[in-house]
Amino acid sequence: MHDIHGRCHCGNLELRLQSETAPADFPVRACQCSFCRKHGVRAVADPAGLVDITVHDADKLVRYQFGHKAAEFFVCANCGVYIAAVMDDGERTYATLIVNSFDDHESFTGGPEPVSYLGEDEAGRRQRRRDNWTPTTVTLD
Repeated sequence: MHDIHGRCHCGNLELRLQSETAPADFPVRACQCSFCRKHGVRAVADPAGLVDITVHDADKLVRYQFGHKAAEFFVCANCGVYIAAVMDDGERTYATLIVNSFDDHESFTGGPEPVSYLGEDEAGRRQRRRDNWTPTTVTLD
């Protein structure tokens, strides 16, 4: 089991990914939406893994949404770092994680593979995320 840690620049938002997949073996994606392109995003997810996102100061968490508003983009208001896109789905939460927020981001050597989801409707987008994103817990300290 790999225990992969990350955080925003100031440490207000932290990630802990538990996965059987080694960082070098993750498929890395580069979403082509305007938000992700402006951030130069490289993202990973593991539907068989688990990620815990810890927010130390909830007042400094920006939950940005656009488009279908089917996910929230977690950005630290203090340092400006985007760490994950998170989707609540009933009693479950899923996330795709931003590679550059991991402490050892250099070990994610795959891709990135450009991907575009512009043709998806909201139902299709939610299903893709349920199938492919990482089950997530969000803890507010």
